[in-house]
Amino acid sequence: MGFTFTVMSADIDEKAIRRDTAEDLVMALAEAKAEAIMTKIRVLNDKENDHNGEPVLLITADQVVVYEGTIREKPVDEKEARGFIKDYSKAPASTVGSVLIINLTTGKRKGGIDKTEIYFHPIPDELISSLIEEGEVFYCAGGLMVEHPLVSPFVSAMVGSIDSVMGLPKDLTLSLIQDVLKE
Repeated sequence: MGFTFTVMSADIDEKAIRRDTAEDLVMALAEAKAEAIMTKIRVLNDKENDHNGEPVLLITADQVVVYEGTIREKPVDEKEARGFIKDYSKAPASTVGSVLIINLTTGKRKGGIDKTEIYFHPIPDELISSLIEEGEVFYCAGGLMVEHPLVSPFVSAMVGSIDSVMGLPKDLTLSLIQDVLKE
């Protein structure tokens, strides 16, 4: 997106944060990540942290997959991953993601939610086994990896954007950045 950034891990226990809806859950997780990161950093107006008068923004995000009304987070084991991926051939999956932007210079914050619905052709068992063996599915909400070269040919339709599915919806992020930079 053309920004200079630093990546920091929030190191929070995401399983300790529960909410009733996917939208509330992902926003609560983005808020918790922001709070954890803000305790790690300080914005100072000294020579060590001179930002040339530019604002410093903190961007946090989270995402879950919703399948037939059930929230799915990262699969915990092979059985769960296999079940998740196999299910996507039967009914569409939706990603529900949050983005939270905090202007650390002014304290202004804005958050939003983005959703995308994904439809799949039948996914072969051999492909599911290959994905599990690779292991990347265990790091993705719902084990959903539409961008994977083996998976993408099985996506029949997507209502929303690929960047939303991948975890950081560009249009929403840019809109929120503009909002927190307004005086």
